[in-house]
Amino acid sequence: MKYGTIPGVKPAKRVSRIAQGTVMLREDDEARAFELLDAVYEAGVTLFDSAHVYGGGQCDRVFGRWVASRGLREQIVLMDKCSHHNRDRKRVTPYDISADLHDCLARLGFDYVDIFSFHRDDETQPVGPLVERMNQLICEGRIRAYGASNWTHRRIAEAVEYAEARGLVSIAVSSPHYSLAECNADPWGGGSISITTDPEALAWYERRQMPLLPWSSLSGGLFSGRFRRDNLEQFSDGADARCVRCYCSERNFQRLDRAEQLAAEKGATLAQIALAWCVCGPRNVFPLMAAWTVEQARENGAAGGIDLTAEEVAWLNLERDER
Repeated sequence: MKYGTIPGVKPAKRVSRIAQGTVMLREDDEARAFELLDAVYEAGVTLFDSAHVYGGGQCDRVFGRWVASRGLREQIVLMDKCSHHNRDRKRVTPYDISADLHDCLARLGFDYVDIFSFHRDDETQPVGPLVERMNQLICEGRIRAYGASNWTHRRIAEAVEYAEARGLVSIAVSSPHYSLAECNADPWGGGSISITTDPEALAWYERRQMPLLPWSSLSGGLFSGRFRRDNLEQFSDGADARCVRCYCSERNFQRLDRAEQLAAEKGATLAQIALAWCVCGPRNVFPLMAAWTVEQARENGAAGGIDLTAEEVAWLNLERDER
């Protein structure tokens, strides 16, 4: 496993280059959740992702109990998220930031969250009050850093400029979609942001080296190897249908072909190559995975030790014909 640093996170904490989501954790099967989290941690993963809306709160509760039972609060780094829209209104306000944080802390049983990120954006809201509220929470010791999920790079740049002009702490991380495969449709609706095919955003993140914690870094399961050009009609429900709609294009299958070839040469899996592509590229990436089984946790965690050359990274992304 490779490790990096994130501004605001305690220097003593090692931040793994591969992160694990918590959306699969359930209170009615806590033993299995603990077994999965144990395997993730044993694979070297110290960075985890959660959200106020995940599982109606049970994901935070289960994760918090696991951390307490293993005595790992000062070893793990958690990004939790606030201000997801609901059916009644957009919730990107200072009030909702604080309300969601109080819920998350109570569910987790934590005194602070390492990174607290906006889950969605509402561009009708000025960035100033949002930045000010996050800084207030840092001053109170309730969070260590803050970030933005599904914000455009322009909106993040605006928030950074506001903070820097006033001597405030600025956004530390961004969490858009970013993966080896292009995202051809919005998987979730409601303002999901992908930077994978946005040259301006890609150049901005490469220049600034702001940490990226991208969701769907394995492209909704495309790099599981289950999806092929000739079998897509059998995937008609749920997450599988979403993968077909969003990721199963010819260009992405060409990437899949190359990843399969490279995986065979390196004795790796498709998923490991796709995660290594994120980590070894020119941007500062901590890809999020969603391992649901112990075997997946061990496999994906091992991707943190795979090295790809700049030429291999470009070849996988169809930017060059030769390695």
